[in-house]
Parts: sequence; structure tokens; C-alpha cells
Amino acid sequence: MRKGLQNIENNENNNYKIIAVDDEEGIIDSLSIFLKRSGYNFIGVTDPQEAIERIRNEHFDLMILDFIMTPIHGDQVVEEIRKFNKELYILLLTGHKDLAPPLETIRRLDIQGYCEKSDKFDQLLLLIESGIKSIAQMNEIKKINLELSDTYEKLEKAYLESIQTLRYTVEAKDTYTRGHSDRVAQYSVLIGQKLNLSDDDLRLLQLGGLFHDIGKIGVPDDILKKNAKLTDDEYSEIKNHPSIGAHILSSATIFKDIIPIVKHHHEKYDGTGYPGKLAGNDIPYLARIAAVADSFDAMTSKRVYRDSLPLNVVINEFRRCRGTQFDPEIDDVFLDILENHFDEIKEIQEKYK
Repeated sequence: MRKGLQNIENNENNNYKIIAVDDEEGIIDSLSIFLKRSGYNFIGVTDPQEAIERIRNEHFDLMILDFIMTPIHGDQVVEEIRKFNKELYILLLTGHKDLAPPLETIRRLDIQGYCEKSDKFDQLLLLIESGIKSIAQMNEIKKINLELSDTYEKLEKAYLESIQTLRYTVEAKDTYTRGHSDRVAQYSVLIGQKLNLSDDDLRLLQLGGLFHDIGKIGVPDDILKKNAKLTDDEYSEIKNHPSIGAHILSSATIFKDIIPIVKHHHEKYDGTGYPGKLAGNDIPYLARIAAVADSFDAMTSKRVYRDSLPLNVVINEFRRCRGTQFDPEIDDVFLDILENHFDEIKEIQEKYK
């Protein structure tokens, strides 16, 4: 019975690859016999530089490492390995406990354990078995995290598809919105790039631009499609769409970072906007960018009651509203785009007609 259990253990041990590094060939030979008998997949190396390269190019689960070696000591070997491999489980062997590296070094290099060299390998085997259990647990956690990540990605995709469906429904209700959200997203990203924002912020600007008008799903069709000037009551209904959009997106945590854009893209820098009458830096920064992009597309889009505005009129409007409707810094950056890089604007307009 015990022999059968030992065979099972040996088979499981063979799933783990161990490398031993010691400049004494006799130690490597002894470890090879001992660990292969225990069923481990074992590689022995006497040259520490060769060991570094093998670990760089091959997968190993655990390393047994001599401390005092030539041409470099064990802690120097670990120093190099930790530059490209943070996960390798490392056990340090010392000729004598007084020759072990300081505890501070062991912690800094994330060395999991050490023991003195001995003719018997009982203590080392216990450390190896403990290490293998830790490695098995880490592998299981990685597996679970990958499964959770896959599930999260599927859930995120499902949410995005659902919100995209709502966006298309809004576009079907409001012909002006068709293409508008795509252009606002692209203009926002363009401004963000000129401001040297991070990739994460650019992604939020794109998503926020795509869904900034999602709340119009809650605005009555007769108001959205009205060809004449809106009454005060009808305009109040329209002004509800940022809050409605924020409420729709609040049900999914994946949208929490774009809610400030959706909710506050109609705020004005002087505090006269809606829905929160926020002013200046109280308005979320990315929402201030989206506000510029949204206003530009509104000015340059053909509406039932007016044609699109000429570029010189648009430029004068952004100059006039600098510091009142728009953040001065963002306004300046966008004016530079309009005056010196309008080909980038034209490219977006051609793509999302």
C-alpha cells in the first residue's frame, strides 16, 4: 500500500522541474540521485552564469542554490534572476549558518528558505516538499484568477453589447445622434492625445464619448424628433439625459469610470451648466474634454433648423467661450487643433459621416 502511495507521489513530483546550482560537482551528483529517486524532474548546473541563462530561457518551478560559489555568489545569482523572474521559488544552501547572507538580503531578494549543507538531505527535502506545496497553491490561484478573468471578460463583453444596443436604439430615435457619439469619442481621444494623457484615460474618453448620450433613451421621441424650437419644459426634459445615462450605466461596475463623463459633459466651466452646476476643477477632467468635443460636433453638424457652422465661426465661438463654457487649457489645445491640425479633424469626420 505504502509503495503504491509513493509511486503516486513520485508521479506528481515529476510535474515539477527543479534546478540545483552548486560549483561542487559532487553536491550536484548527490542531489541528482536523491531528488530523482523522489520523482522530481531535476537539472543540475555547476556554472552559476549558465544557470541564469537556463532559467531565463526555460521554465523551472524551484531552484536550490549554493551561496558561496565562484565566479559569483548565490545572492548575486538571485539578484540577476529577480530582474526577469519574480516567481521562481528559491532555496539557499550554505556551508555553515554563519556564512548565510543577512536576513535583510534574503527578504529583499524574496528567497523562500535556506538550510545548511549536510550528508543527509532530510531538512532540504522537507523544505522542497513545503516549497512544492506552495507552488501548487500558487498555480491553483493563477488558474482560478485566469478563469475569473475569462468570466469577467465575457461579462464585460455582454454588458458592452447591451449598452451598444441601447446606443443604437437612441440613434434610431434621434437622427442627429447617428455618428455623433462616434465622432465625440474620436475628438475626445484626439484632445487627450494632445494633452499627453495615459492610455487608460484615452480608453475612458473613447468609451465615455460613445455612451455620453445613452440617457436620451429616456427622452420622449416627440421631443428628440421635434423640428421646431423646444419649449422650456421640453428643454428641461432634454437636460435630464446625462443623469438618466449615469443611472443606466451605474448598474454595471465596468462603467463606473465613465459615469463622470456621461453625467457631467454638459457642465460649464463657469458653473452655469447641468445637471450639477459644477464649476472649474470641480467638473471631472475627462468630462471637460468631452464637453469640448461634444460642443464642436454640435456646431459642425447639420440640424433641421440650421446648417453646420463654418470653421471660422466655430473658432470664434471657442475663443469667446474660453473660461466660461470651456476649461481654458483644454480650449487652447482644441483651438490649436482647429487652426493647425484640422486634417486630423477632417479624417474623423470622413470616417464617421
